[in-house]
Amino acid sequence: MMMMKLATIIVAAAVAGSASAFTSSSKTPSSRSTDNALYYSKSICTFDDNDFAGKTGDWPYTDADLNRLDNSVDTIFYDSPRFVTHIDDVAISALTAFYKEEFTAMNKDKLDVLDLCSSWISHLPEDARYGKVIGVGMNAQELQANKQLTEYFVQDLNTNPDLSQFEDNSFDVVCNVVSVDYLTKPLEIFKEMHRILRPGGVSLMTFSNRVSVQCSLSCCSLFPCKRF
Repeated sequence: MMMMKLATIIVAAAVAGSASAFTSSSKTPSSRSTDNALYYSKSICTFDDNDFAGKTGDWPYTDADLNRLDNSVDTIFYDSPRFVTHIDDVAISALTAFYKEEFTAMNKDKLDVLDLCSSWISHLPEDARYGKVIGVGMNAQELQANKQLTEYFVQDLNTNPDLSQFEDNSFDVVCNVVSVDYLTKPLEIFKEMHRILRPGGVSLMTFSNRVSVQCSLSCCSLFPCKRF
């Protein structure tokens, strides 16, 4: 018998120079006791049934949507370490504050975190309590330099979207900072994320308004977005 597992996907947007750039798609004015005015000031998008062409739950993207201008193997680009940040300091601070808000709401003694497309910095709040923090990224030197990781794996998720090194229900949080729109096999990866998340776990996907046109997906964003 198949068992249903409830996990939450939270989509956030990193806007350069914005201190209130992040919003949780799981939040509604009635679901949290936070100030409604603050909620609406942070919200950049909502989703309605008519935003999707098919039925809710259908995969809406074609191979063409997931194509890139540059389809060369990513390991070539990531062969050398790049100790740079891809969002500015204000957006980084906002992202860390967003993580702290979500982690606090989970109300757990400690959190096991998987950082997908990880690098030399994970932007996780320093004052949260963690069990394991595991990174999956493309460059070993960058991952070795990440002081927040307890363990790491070098893996190209575009050629190998399998996360079989992790058991079912292994993590409370799966996060991805401004890299999800570069993944060419997102459905496979999101299925794996659902498998390894514990019941009640969250996946935190962050997008940026800075993008590499050559390497990002043709559909630009994995989620239809109605802006206002």
